[in-house]
Amino acid sequence: MELIKWTDKYSIGIKEIDNQHKGLVIIINELFKLMSEGKAKSQLNDIFDHLTHYTKKHFSTEELVLYKYAYPELEQHKNEHKKFIKKIENFRSDFVNKKITLSLEVLNFLKDWLLNHILISDKKYSVHIKKFDPERFT
Repeated sequence: MELIKWTDKYSIGIKEIDNQHKGLVIIINELFKLMSEGKAKSQLNDIFDHLTHYTKKHFSTEELVLYKYAYPELEQHKNEHKKFIKKIENFRSDFVNKKITLSLEVLNFLKDWLLNHILISDKKYSVHIKKFDPERFT
């Protein structure tokens, strides 16, 4: 059972970043699967640790690429990343402190943010990079 089905429409054309996006989809789908099976609560801490670590690594990769190609909206893009990390950290804290439970609302936030970020922000920078380095695209 999947919450997110990866399709080529989510590809930005940079293999390393597309693979990392697929990795984020896998993590979110795993969280959805565990929730659907009633097993998420026992593994929630590990899942959110993994999601936070993986997301930070991915954002770092993206930001280095954007810096390399002098993307004019780099700071705005970095701010989107910071807000997402903060939101994940807040979710995790709220779960640990039993302020909220894992719900479809949380999963839908993760899904919607990731897919909208890819389709809007990431597609936008891929157009910029393609102008300077068309060979980088698969």
